[in-house]
Amino acid sequence: MVRLDENLPGLGEHIADEVVLPPSTLYSDEPPLETDRHRNQIDLLIRLLQYWWRDRQDFYISGNLMVYYNIQQLKSRDFRGADVFVVLGTEKKDRRSWAIWDEGGKYPNVVIELLSSSTSRIDKGAKKNLYQDVWRLPGYYWFHPETLEFAGFRLVNGRYEAIAPTEARHLPSEQLGLQLGIHGQQLRWFTAEGELIPLPEEVEQQRAEQECQRAEQEHQRAERLAAILKAQGIDPEDLSET
Repeated sequence: MVRLDENLPGLGEHIADEVVLPPSTLYSDEPPLETDRHRNQIDLLIRLLQYWWRDRQDFYISGNLMVYYNIQQLKSRDFRGADVFVVLGTEKKDRRSWAIWDEGGKYPNVVIELLSSSTSRIDKGAKKNLYQDVWRLPGYYWFHPETLEFAGFRLVNGRYEAIAPTEARHLPSEQLGLQLGIHGQQLRWFTAEGELIPLPEEVEQQRAEQECQRAEQEHQRAERLAAILKAQGIDPEDLSET
């Protein structure tokens, strides 16, 4: 069972000068995901943002990865990391875990937790308090892949306030300049204007469909022209031979 101390102090209150911090190359200690839906949802959010920001080198997104933020956490080993988190203003590179002390004291800017029957109470209670009071996390969202329960919060004067949805029922992220919303029973990223951010294969599929549509339109145009010529007693085949 995952246990959290809701009153854990921050990084600076734990790390003394004489403390030897573990290397940042330590592996994540996250437990296995509960269902395929949870795993697929995490992968989807990560792939989408990596693709959309493929030309940017100043962010990091990962999922089901441990975030190490103080020594007590390492000793008690009682805190599981975020399901999906985004950090801005950092180097885009592969990591085995996110260790606050090796990242200039930088915490995530946005966290998305995927609810389940076994984690819902913690995600809505202890984790929310931790993100608000210790991490000072600017944007916190949760989503249930099975029931589609979806909510988001932004930090205002040190306290979380519910994010008001757009007309399309999306929840904006001021930190990322994007929106989160449900599409096809999955949580997806949207642009600030509310446009769905596609996967590479969706872009390719759309391109192929547009090409087929153009070909069909050209075929119909040719048939209409042939019908007009025939009505005037002209055989279109004769024109093609000249």
